[in-house]
Amino acid sequence: MKIDLTQRGSFQERHIGTSASEKETMLSAIGVSSLEQLINETVPANIRLGKALQLPAALSEEEFLASFKKIVSQNQIFKSYIGLGYYNTLTPTVILRNILENPGWYTAYTPYQAEIAQGRLEMLINYQTMVCDLTGMEIANASLLDEATAAAEAMTLIHSLRKASKKNANIFVVSPFCFPQTIDLLVTRAAPLGITLKVADPNTVDFTDASVFGVLIQSPDCNGQVNDYTSLIAKAHAGDTLVAFASDLLSLTLIKSPGEMGADVVLGSSQRFGVPMGFGGPHAAFFATKEEYKRQIPGRIIGVSIDAEGKKAYRMALQTREQHIRREKATSNICTAQVLLSVIASAYAVYHGPEGLKNIASRVHGFATALSSILKELGYKQNGSVYFDTLSIQVSNADALKVAVEKRKFNLRYEREEVIIALDESVTVEDLTALAEVFAESAGKAISAELISKYLQVESSLPASLNRTSAYMTHAVFNTYHTEHEMLRYLKQLENKDLSLAHSMISLGSCTMKLNATTEMIPVTWPEIGNMHPFVPAEQVKGYHTLFKNLETWLCEITGFAGISLQPNSGAQGEYAGLLVIRAYHESRGDLHRNISLIPTSAHGTNPASAVMAAMQVVLVKCDEAGNIDVADLKEKAALHSKNLSCLMVTYPSTHGVFEES
Repeated sequence: MKIDLTQRGSFQERHIGTSASEKETMLSAIGVSSLEQLINETVPANIRLGKALQLPAALSEEEFLASFKKIVSQNQIFKSYIGLGYYNTLTPTVILRNILENPGWYTAYTPYQAEIAQGRLEMLINYQTMVCDLTGMEIANASLLDEATAAAEAMTLIHSLRKASKKNANIFVVSPFCFPQTIDLLVTRAAPLGITLKVADPNTVDFTDASVFGVLIQSPDCNGQVNDYTSLIAKAHAGDTLVAFASDLLSLTLIKSPGEMGADVVLGSSQRFGVPMGFGGPHAAFFATKEEYKRQIPGRIIGVSIDAEGKKAYRMALQTREQHIRREKATSNICTAQVLLSVIASAYAVYHGPEGLKNIASRVHGFATALSSILKELGYKQNGSVYFDTLSIQVSNADALKVAVEKRKFNLRYEREEVIIALDESVTVEDLTALAEVFAESAGKAISAELISKYLQVESSLPASLNRTSAYMTHAVFNTYHTEHEMLRYLKQLENKDLSLAHSMISLGSCTMKLNATTEMIPVTWPEIGNMHPFVPAEQVKGYHTLFKNLETWLCEITGFAGISLQPNSGAQGEYAGLLVIRAYHESRGDLHRNISLIPTSAHGTNPASAVMAAMQVVLVKCDEAGNIDVADLKEKAALHSKNLSCLMVTYPSTHGVFEES
């Protein structure tokens, strides 16, 4: 027997999992003799590529892991205290192993079918309860894509709720102390909707101005300052202006809640509840508001109902808001919404409980207070006196300080003549000492062990007026599973209620039939992947940039396009980004009047919802009984709207899996 030494273990064969005999049985059942014949009969000849793709040879799983490890080893692991919504976090190993690394959780489809998702729905209702309790609001959804898009959803919700006195208002005020990436995204999302974004100190805004309909504030803000916005919010409400409030869940275990200050919408990221930074994502955003606004909330809301036997069961509530039902009239194009990440954040809250979270927050705040006191003794001045975890320190030599700090393997944030230090639950006494030493050296001073020891016992620096006095997370689920075995058993109990690819095939559609193979998932929890802050210097993430460049090159080759963006973090966001590119193209030609988007009635609900967000008017194209596009109707609609036609949105193969020859 000859042995071919060039043959390696085939990832493709294991991944798809169909044996030669199974292939023959399936081909015979449908009356064809080979895969080639099947392709000839199902894929129209005029759309076939007709050439080989210029892609590197496939690797075995072992070769892939070795190659991937070599690439990501170019990433340099520093302790990043940069903040801006991204923080080091300690994922409890019982959650790491039993959720994030467990295919029973990570291969389940987004939970739109309640009967096979009771475990995740329970964890999502835990998430909603946690968010409501910490923010002081009445209702929350089960997560969004990230904090910046959550802020955009808040802006559009508030815009839809304009009072009669503000019916023509189009100005949305944004505090300059919101996170910069949030402001950037709001600029993008506001323009197509005819909303004017005004970045201004909210304290200087006349909320009685008939053109102002809403405001976004943040506390703790981008520089770490904590504010009591009670009077500002009351002032806004007196002028018929609604208020969105970006906040931090961990801080709200110690600080008066936005709900108690009167906020209308509260949003933010739940990343620091056990989800690795991952160079910027994915992370689940939270979104909470008042009961009276529940029908305007974007995304999934989980409710409690009863099943056919009268037992308690969880289900999706108020689904008529969502894109899969309301389509172009939906409150948002959000579909999948980081369920796995919200489950991890929820589990983190369940495992630590209210006291555990408060202890973590107190420790983080204590380290910030200690560092503040030490730096003051070294002669440094601090901008702002009310903070949770982030200090803004005045410096005259930021560039030199940056070099010294990076030699110690730390990343901080530098803004002209100030340096911002955002601490988190990973900080240690050794980190505190190292940071103090580098600031002392920069000031030309010595630092003693006694000075450090002096501040290892500190009092909270938060003013009494901002201290949280209201209870939170009082439900039994947050006060029961605080040991390894209790938590392990609870997670296994929930996992067993769900259907995942660990149990069977999930034949709901193309989005659901993707198996994230074990080999593909292993690198997710490597520190070179998970511990990277998105705003670190470029030279520290050469591995990530190599991955991006490779993926962009390969996807351009596969799709035949000249350029590609990896930025959208969902299919719906990709649709929206594509529509904005089309809109920008028409604008560059002076054709912004072209705003008609032709969309088949068979299209996924995100298509028309995304088109509306991109300021397009949806015109539906009929489909025949088989679900194929009615070409005669398409031609008629295209001719009718030719002067204002912007684009055609098609899914190919179609939503029912067919390459339509027409």
